[in-house]
Amino acid sequence: MITAPLTRLGKYEVLREISRGSMGTVYLGHDPYTDRPVALKVAHAEQLQDEESGDRYRKMFFNEAHTAGRLTHPNIVGIYDAGIDEDVCYIVMEYVEGGQTLKHHCRPERLLPMEKVVEIAFMCARALDYAHSLGVIHRDIKPTNILLTRDMSVKLADFSIAHLSKLDATGTMPLGLVGSPRYMSPEQINEDYVTNQTDLFSLGIVLFELLTGRHPFQAENFSRLVQRILNEEPPKASELRTDVPPELERILGRALAKDRADRYPIGGEMAADLAQAFDALLQVPRERIDEREKFTAVKQLEFFVGFPDAEIWEIVRAGQWNNYRNHAEIILEGELDDSFYIIVHGEVMVSKSGKELRSLYAGDCFGEMGYLAKTKRTATITARGPTSLLKLNSTVIGQASMNCQVRFLKVFLRTLIHRLSVTTERMSQEL
Repeated sequence: MITAPLTRLGKYEVLREISRGSMGTVYLGHDPYTDRPVALKVAHAEQLQDEESGDRYRKMFFNEAHTAGRLTHPNIVGIYDAGIDEDVCYIVMEYVEGGQTLKHHCRPERLLPMEKVVEIAFMCARALDYAHSLGVIHRDIKPTNILLTRDMSVKLADFSIAHLSKLDATGTMPLGLVGSPRYMSPEQINEDYVTNQTDLFSLGIVLFELLTGRHPFQAENFSRLVQRILNEEPPKASELRTDVPPELERILGRALAKDRADRYPIGGEMAADLAQAFDALLQVPRERIDEREKFTAVKQLEFFVGFPDAEIWEIVRAGQWNNYRNHAEIILEGELDDSFYIIVHGEVMVSKSGKELRSLYAGDCFGEMGYLAKTKRTATITARGPTSLLKLNSTVIGQASMNCQVRFLKVFLRTLIHRLSVTTERMSQEL
């Protein structure tokens, strides 16, 4: 047991207590080496010492560092360090100054403007999409685990029961019923296999509460709550808040689908629907996509396999990131253009003389001939659904380091040769 107030943990100074929860007490601390404030999460001594559950509690406590420590995203609380000082287990996290949980805004008298709610849901969906892409399933998405910063951005927090779905991370998932019952998906309640879709169901509940100030499966006891989550449809949000538009009602319906086959498969798709339904409202947050998020998305593309991180950063910062709505024309047949495009998210359709030829997807590229010699485009490229592209030209690439230019040119030429060989083969089959 800790009998005296904490003043230091390892190299960190302990300043004051911030909050206390089931998994630990959080203190404001100071890192003297980086001269920055940090949040120090300290495990409860009495739970560590419990003969029956102490080992499991310790495993769950450090699970947060093991899972969230892999993540670097503007909308996820960063994990810096973890350790044991004598008998005290602690995790060092990003300190969110003035951070307030979303629970404050889940009451009817404290609801946020609808455009702000949509922006919050958009940021959460993208953050979850990023975490899921690295195999991390949060499993406890709820208002008290989402911090709202002073500038009204969000930070997903508390990955203590998160699960790593990658094959190299077995043994990180605590057994039994885990999570907060009010925000559990049907599969969590049934103790069935969970996927990233579990987090999206929980996010749907949070979105419903932020819009209406009421839980979609409101119940007077646990058994009734379980019954409603498993078997009953939630009320329409528009019945509780008349200005909720049909587009947002549809998004809620899909997020809260009991059958995973009807639910959003990935967070990026939910974010895309939010963006499409409220494009004008989300224009600002979409333009503010953090460079780190762009870097992460680009690094996962096949085109950049083998590129050092430093060179990917060069291209991300030099290139132009463009977002397109469904059916937006990106390239028009016959126009002059010297740009080369790489699809980061979404899908495009290639057509010529009004005839659709083929679809291209994330990781594919187009515009090679225009990049090599500023010639008239021979086809029209149209977005199919919300699409994000990285636009490059010779001037942009010329700003990169020599090593980066050489590596880019090698991949570019390999891509061009493959495209020409495919075209030649198709032409020969048509003769």
